[in-house]
Amino acid sequence: MPSLDKDKNELVTTTVRYRMPSVHPEGRKFVVIAAAVALLFWWVIDWDWIGWIAFGLTLWTAAFFRDPIRTTPEGQGLIIAPADGLVTMIATVPPPKELWGDGGLSEEPVVRVSIFMSVFDVHINRTPIAGTITRVVYIAGKFLNADLDKASEDNERQHILVEGDDGTKVAFTQIAGLVARRIVPWVKVGDRVGTGQRVGLIRFGSRVDVYLPAGTSSQVLLGQRTVAGETIVARAGVSELIEGVAQ
Repeated sequence: MPSLDKDKNELVTTTVRYRMPSVHPEGRKFVVIAAAVALLFWWVIDWDWIGWIAFGLTLWTAAFFRDPIRTTPEGQGLIIAPADGLVTMIATVPPPKELWGDGGLSEEPVVRVSIFMSVFDVHINRTPIAGTITRVVYIAGKFLNADLDKASEDNERQHILVEGDDGTKVAFTQIAGLVARRIVPWVKVGDRVGTGQRVGLIRFGSRVDVYLPAGTSSQVLLGQRTVAGETIVARAGVSELIEGVAQ
């Protein structure tokens, strides 16, 4: 893979090998429980068919909590996807009212990009920009289908607002869904984060909304899949519209 040697201002070609993703510590206890159930039915109760089902559940649990290494692009104004998943909605809406006011966002509508995570996607969420966490607001709610528009207002959710050193503010919301029953945060107000840094996860299938700064349009398309910590969702202050073809 080519990389830039800044000292010599030339490209240097290197190679990258595939690395099996590790299981995040948050999920290891669930993997152990599933594996113990499989062993119980195999060796103690002697119900092999249930043991095989439990073994399959063990593999799925390990995959669900996988924590792959990501290579995050760097550049002025880049806003990076906070979640793996499918871009299901792009709309111009007011930011969440919990983020309005002093030091927060204005009430004026901005572009919201919604990323739906299925139970097969990586569920570790990452911050879209570098900066300081200025607000973390948790709201208890319902567990509607996260793919519905009203899930952003009715479901259990957690808003996180990040302010960059240049004053750029980007908010994103972790939304629980039909299957997801817990939002697990790893950051708090005042924490400094780097672009693409892990900030939390949602169990087990859900959605993340990204609220772009004013005057900024989406650089991803409906139906596109994003990769947390890697996909460029937008460039702050750039309102150029892009088009694409489903094929």
